[in-house]
Amino acid sequence: MSAYIVLLVIGVYFSLLLGISFVAGRRNTDNDAFFLANRRSPWWVVAIGMVGSSLSGVSFVSVPGMVRDLGFTYMQTVLGFFFGYMVIAHVLLPLYYRRRFTTIYTYLEERFGRVSYKTGAAFFLVSKTLGAAARLYVVALILQSFVFDSLGVPFVATVCGIVGLIWLYTFRSGIRTIVWTDTLQTVVMLATLVLMMVQTARHLHMDAAELSDALWHSDLTRLFVFDDWHTKQNFFKQFFSGIFIVIVMTGLDQDMMQKNLTCRNLRDAQKNMYWYGLSFIPVNLLFLVLGAMLLLLAGREGLALPAASDDILPVFAASHLGRSVLVLFTVGLVAAAFSSADSALAALTTSFAVDILDIERLRPERAKRARLMIHLCLSVVFVGVILLFRALNNTSVIDAIFTMVSYTYGPLLGLFAFGLFTRWQTNDRAVPWVAVAAPLVCAALSWTSRHFWGYAFGYELLMLNGLLTFAGLWGFRCRNASAGLSRR
Repeated sequence: MSAYIVLLVIGVYFSLLLGISFVAGRRNTDNDAFFLANRRSPWWVVAIGMVGSSLSGVSFVSVPGMVRDLGFTYMQTVLGFFFGYMVIAHVLLPLYYRRRFTTIYTYLEERFGRVSYKTGAAFFLVSKTLGAAARLYVVALILQSFVFDSLGVPFVATVCGIVGLIWLYTFRSGIRTIVWTDTLQTVVMLATLVLMMVQTARHLHMDAAELSDALWHSDLTRLFVFDDWHTKQNFFKQFFSGIFIVIVMTGLDQDMMQKNLTCRNLRDAQKNMYWYGLSFIPVNLLFLVLGAMLLLLAGREGLALPAASDDILPVFAASHLGRSVLVLFTVGLVAAAFSSADSALAALTTSFAVDILDIERLRPERAKRARLMIHLCLSVVFVGVILLFRALNNTSVIDAIFTMVSYTYGPLLGLFAFGLFTRWQTNDRAVPWVAVAAPLVCAALSWTSRHFWGYAFGYELLMLNGLLTFAGLWGFRCRNASAGLSRR
């Protein structure tokens, strides 16, 4: 298939995004529109867009590939996700709406002090930059191999082009634009997923009943693991880790919460969270079913599978399922990548501008100029981090991202838990030391348990990290027990 056809498809798709950006931002491009979309977003639009932002390009290629090694056990984590969304809807969203925060880390300043506030924002900035760049890096690698290598375009130009396109349709109105573009991108991605499943079923020469029977009796679709406590795929590890992963990656993440805060009121934001949480279950199941179908096809036709699980879907799309699937795969991949990266860039801009530089104290015109400069600089940082991943030859996967989250979001989990569920104040100046020490202790415990006791920590490392942070804050608690209550 000609690389020029793929470029044409990407060009048409980007034109749609740019058109939506123009319409959404033509009336208002001030900081309130960029940060909170003037708090006027329809809840159902936010819910649809959040699905695409959560999945990202990494999920698009990694989740189907998981089936070969892990079966359907990832669904144990996904089931935990749903209960995590309920916690967010009934514990965190009421707090955020009651205080009318621009960024959620403002709560830490009210509760503990300015050092805690800056610490929480800094952990988010580092975590989101690394995570979003890792997701975009995977997509850039695939597009490079599919399209741009044949055109002689260097990888650095590919990365600059992708980030530049995202900057172009987000710099004017930020989250106001992204709420609508992410909705389009989610619809495109899910339509692509279904059409790829239809094309794969045609190559299998199976009707729906035959396919269901083959999947039901296949070892690939094993869902629950109750009998092995040492494996990372144990149900209880996966399920409870899923709850806390969602709490930190959505409820304590400015990127995801910024979309929720654009809803008109708390009730709309909660409705958004309910439907978003419910829809995430069948969407991930469809990705896993696609992965199982590809493996069935490989077994039937004697096809050799790539060594890396992340390469299974791209290889099939490029070589075995025909031109139409390759076009669909490219469009779905771009949609997933843009949907995740654009909101991350807007959230990073918001957090750095408000939490670190405190631009809300500036006059409106100066604040707007400062925000535009921050947005541009963070786009350049994105490019630099992706190129660093390239230099390290680190092909990130969804499992690696969740592991990284266990270390970087654990301190945020501990900080918010201590603030919400205790009446104690803590030593504000000690918070950065506690927040750094907890992940280091977790890393040491993970290495020790694996080498001496044969126990491999999974995503439950996040809970341990949060617990250690909570314990450290407790150790530095102040004698004035009512201080915390008065500031909640």
